[in-house]
Amino acid sequence: MTDPNTSLFIDDFYDFYTDLNISDELNYTNLFHNITDFVVNERTQICDPATFSSAVNIAACVFYALIFLLAIPGNVVVGLVIGSKRRVLSTSDVYLFHLMVADTVLALCLPFLATSMVHGWVFGNVLCKLISMLKEVSFYTSILFLVCISVDRYQVIVRAMEVRKGKWRMGSCMVCLSVWVLGAGLSLPALYHEAFRVSSGETVCAEHYDTESSDEWRLATRVLRHLLGFLLPLAVMLGCYGVTVARLLRTQGFRRQRAMRVIVAVVVGFLLCWSPYHVATMVDTLLRTKVLQNSCRRRTAVDVAMFATQSLGLLHCCVNPVLYAFVGQKFRNNFLQMLHRKGVLERASVSRASRSTSQTSDHPSTVL
Repeated sequence: MTDPNTSLFIDDFYDFYTDLNISDELNYTNLFHNITDFVVNERTQICDPATFSSAVNIAACVFYALIFLLAIPGNVVVGLVIGSKRRVLSTSDVYLFHLMVADTVLALCLPFLATSMVHGWVFGNVLCKLISMLKEVSFYTSILFLVCISVDRYQVIVRAMEVRKGKWRMGSCMVCLSVWVLGAGLSLPALYHEAFRVSSGETVCAEHYDTESSDEWRLATRVLRHLLGFLLPLAVMLGCYGVTVARLLRTQGFRRQRAMRVIVAVVVGFLLCWSPYHVATMVDTLLRTKVLQNSCRRRTAVDVAMFATQSLGLLHCCVNPVLYAFVGQKFRNNFLQMLHRKGVLERASVSRASRSTSQTSDHPSTVL
């Protein structure tokens, strides 16, 4: 039994090691050195999340506000022009209108994201899930509607299927409904987003999986995002537009350059806005699944890259009206006609624009 007068703490470690027959001073020093000498394994080290200065957060807030101010008017104008047509809408018009709705939904989420950049997430858990889901729905549907437009351009220009417009209009309504349902289904993992406090004391709205299954859930959602949100749509777009451009190069009788300008702008705009974000997300997935060796330095670099490229991706919601509408002369002509009906422009200006459009294209389906 331990003597009650004996202290439970050992103040003199030398006496302790002496009792263990380690009385040699050199051995004692070496043993103590071996006990305290260790190397940190970066692969098992817990990394703090990347933090940004107040200036960076404010700059991101201003950037989101500018996107919002550009996206809302641009997409509203597209919707008004499409809705003001007196004839029955074509399939491209239907897809453009739904694309406008998807981009508008994404733009309406930007004020919440801008506020969270400065003050953290202050809108509660319910709005955290709702805004996260709306972002995902808009993300998937906008890309899928881009694919629908590329397929429609292929059908009209390459397959010459404009003679069956009535049938394709009915089919386009079913396609749009399917895209919204598919987008809503793919966005369900956003319900795992929650508002919670991080180590810095700030409240954030981010994905929050159960610790036992977080890696599996994150990998499954990332695979869906990479495949259905980028790789497959990109493959379809490049395939359809590649064949379309090849057909335009062999076609005579209209200005091929103007028709191809819209098509090239569509592909380039999509690639410039979304490719960097998906590349950064793929690298993040490889790090989390330990395919690539992880370290705090790499973790921080990827977090910064995802933050920057996500902002670039959000910019796409205000680029679409320019790519699909304002670059196309047929849209500009319809826009001027709408302004004339509203009494804003004189008839002469609209007539000049109409003659310019008819001179640059003698095929009604070649310019969006």
